[in-house]
Amino acid sequence: MSNTAPAATEAVPVPHRDTEEPAFPVAADRSQWRYRPRRDFWRSRLFRAVALVTVLVICALVILALVREQTGTTGFLVGLGLAVLPVPLLMAAFRWLDRVEPGPWKNLLFAFAWGAFAAALVAILANSFAVHWIATATADPESADTLGATVVAPVVEESAKAVAVLLLFLFRRKDFGGLVDGVVIAGFTATGFAFTENILYLGNAFGEDQDGGFTGLPSVTAATFFVRVVMSPFAHPLFTVLTGIGFGLAVLAPRGKRLRKVLLPLTGLLLAMGMHAAWNGSAAFGGPLAFYLVYGSLMVPAFSLLTWLAVWSRQRELRTIAGELPAYAAAGWLSPAEPLALSSMNARRLARSFAARAYGPPAATTVGEYESFATTLAFLRDRARRGTAGPDFAAREQELLHHLWQRRDIASPALTHAARATGRVWSPPQYLDYDGYNPYRG
Repeated sequence: MSNTAPAATEAVPVPHRDTEEPAFPVAADRSQWRYRPRRDFWRSRLFRAVALVTVLVICALVILALVREQTGTTGFLVGLGLAVLPVPLLMAAFRWLDRVEPGPWKNLLFAFAWGAFAAALVAILANSFAVHWIATATADPESADTLGATVVAPVVEESAKAVAVLLLFLFRRKDFGGLVDGVVIAGFTATGFAFTENILYLGNAFGEDQDGGFTGLPSVTAATFFVRVVMSPFAHPLFTVLTGIGFGLAVLAPRGKRLRKVLLPLTGLLLAMGMHAAWNGSAAFGGPLAFYLVYGSLMVPAFSLLTWLAVWSRQRELRTIAGELPAYAAAGWLSPAEPLALSSMNARRLARSFAARAYGPPAATTVGEYESFATTLAFLRDRARRGTAGPDFAAREQELLHHLWQRRDIASPALTHAARATGRVWSPPQYLDYDGYNPYRG
């Protein structure tokens, strides 16, 4: 085999054909190095993680205290119980989009926590200050509330939510690979924000019912729940997903296109603000008729279009796997059937199931890890083909090939079986006589 690092897409390292793993000239996993230069404690991952968690916890305590103060304890508990209902559905929907190359849960939980606590706290403080300032300046509280809902809130809230996407874009770039990642991260952030906002709205609605002596007619709580949880649970995610798409497209931009990497996220953010303003304005200016008109003519088509775009992006990821991995199969790293199995979600599931039955549950985990590394390898090679992989392509490729090699004895037979079972690779029918003789095997 050659010990030279491969060019971006012209060459693939060739392993030995026996059981010995090839030796790489570049260290594959620097995180495993035993000796590292000393550095200041505030630059350590642990310190940054503790600092981030501390900030989010403080934000959570402050925002929840503010919401409880506005809604009362009973209203807070009722709002909390009702607001949590759509959260699992939204999380499951966005996680489903991310099944091809699932991002780390720690990133998604950070995004959710940022939206629920940090962004919500910034929004409630900034919106309240802006409305109070406008009301004082104009001596017209009603106009201040309307202007705050249609102009101030969209700008403040979408900017606050976009910070989570920006932080992961800057500091978790290896987990931020394209359009789907942008959609999923933005969706989790907005789901968290909507969760806290719904506690406030539903808690206040319950307080109105209590003050008005609810007698069995349609209540404010029920109406608020219907509008915010039943009709439009995807409203905030829909707005912020536009920002996520902007960041996702920026990731795909060729290296050196710095202006494009800045303009695309800004464009997505402006579109998110515009759609958010139209949504709030329909309720503030036109009453129920305008609300339903905007819902039917803007929100539903936009939601349908973005859903199609997200599903199309997921299918594009599978096509990328099918197109990039055959090069590694030709070099001997994968069996010929593996790229076909890895480009099918059904075959992947079947491979994990087969491994669990044949070798036990830990084998299914091994196959899942193999699928994840192979997917990352395909996307890395695709970015190299488009000139966006970075100068460390060879080292990253070698690290991924190392992880695949460590798991190939279990994963390769399972994926080959899955490819045949799903019809992606033809295999002859298995005829057995009375004593188990197979004529195709001799």
